[in-house]
Amino acid sequence: MFNAVIDAPFGKVGIRLEGEAVREIVYLPDSVPSVAPDTPLARQAVEQIERYFERASAKFELPLAPVGTAFQRRVWQALSEIPPGVVLTYGQLAKQLGSVPRAVGQACGANEFPIVIPCHRVVSSSGIGGFAHHAEEGFFRNVKRWLLAHEGIPYA
Repeated sequence: MFNAVIDAPFGKVGIRLEGEAVREIVYLPDSVPSVAPDTPLARQAVEQIERYFERASAKFELPLAPVGTAFQRRVWQALSEIPPGVVLTYGQLAKQLGSVPRAVGQACGANEFPIVIPCHRVVSSSGIGGFAHHAEEGFFRNVKRWLLAHEGIPYA
């Protein structure tokens, strides 16, 4: 199922490959068993994600599978340009893209490559906002809080 599952400060991270590209990165609970990387690309993805956990300014250079709609890819490109330690609201990013906040939020939630494409850097105008299509409190919002705090942006 996963080409690698690694420990993360908030649980686990699963990495799935498709051919010579990363197909998906998934946040998982601690209860999921670890899986050693089974290919050189999986090892490379693990090393880069672990480097990010050590240093929020770490850069990613991974081949990502060509997924998503043209609009989603536009949003994901804009997300990739937000530096660590900076957040935008859904509205700010929507204005930048000539769109609306709800569409941007949906594209953020559909991001197949979290951490690598930093959708956690987009928040609601009234708080932290949802994460990975989860609007309620719990595991995913806690992951978002950890990622933001790791980058020096605490959200209660």
